[in-house]
Amino acid sequence: MALNIIFMGTPKFCLPILNAIKKSEHNIIGIYTQPPKKKDRGQKIDLTPVHKFAIENSINIRHPENLDTNEEINFFKKKKPDVILVVAYGKIIPSKLLEIENTLFLNIHASLLPKWRGAAPIQRSIMNLDRETGVSIMKIIPKLDAGPVMMKSKVKISKDTNFEDLTLQLSEISSKLILQSLDRVEKGSVKFDKQDESKISYAKKITKKETKIIWSQKAKFIIAKINALSPTPGAWFSLKGSRIKVIKAVEVKGSGNPGEIIDSKFVIACSENAIQILELQKAGKRKMIISEYLKGNTLNVGFNVQ
Repeated sequence: MALNIIFMGTPKFCLPILNAIKKSEHNIIGIYTQPPKKKDRGQKIDLTPVHKFAIENSINIRHPENLDTNEEINFFKKKKPDVILVVAYGKIIPSKLLEIENTLFLNIHASLLPKWRGAAPIQRSIMNLDRETGVSIMKIIPKLDAGPVMMKSKVKISKDTNFEDLTLQLSEISSKLILQSLDRVEKGSVKFDKQDESKISYAKKITKKETKIIWSQKAKFIIAKINALSPTPGAWFSLKGSRIKVIKAVEVKGSGNPGEIIDSKFVIACSENAIQILELQKAGKRKMIISEYLKGNTLNVGFNVQ
């Protein structure tokens, strides 16, 4: 029997998952996403990727500021979904909603729980130099990302893996794993395993302050930060008053004072080894590979960036 599903999500990460469910026998009977926001100076209304998907596929879309209202609770009760699937929605699901009978609340979380509970699991796994991460499908309970897990799938992280690539990879894995999970729900063969509370770690939200590159760190940690924040929000430094966002860089052998340009090919010293910038973006400009940048900019070897 096909399941009736209400989907709750916001970013691009959700799209392969939504497409997989839409192509299956199951029915998406409603979608929730974050409210539209005004974008830039022109005040243009910016819809989330999930909102656009709902419009393109003629699916009922809701974007309340607050879920914990009688109107929203009654909407869910009236729809009587078999499953409410939450994926990077950006709002806490209120207890009143979780208490609705005969509805299973599932969450797709981009880590191998209980590791990296919280808002930024993909970025934190890269910044932490983890060798693997993955996807967990869990039952939602009132405590953040603490519910029992139905299924997991692992993926390797290389030293070159960045946020954009890993996000896409995990999203594609999620789109396959959720269909397997829904199949188990449909057949009544669901089994949940409790998380090991002794192995918890938290993936705090990325702050603006920590996006700045700290040159007194080792090169491997700076590269990890660049990869974790690429392409957005981006790790950055200041050169002669201009903010430079690093899109791509590699660790190389080299020494000098931390932050010192030690090679005209844009090699910058760290506390251990150095990084060579391969792709960058000046504030307000387009992305450039380093050869393009060097055509119009001269680097002073021995100069310290901030």
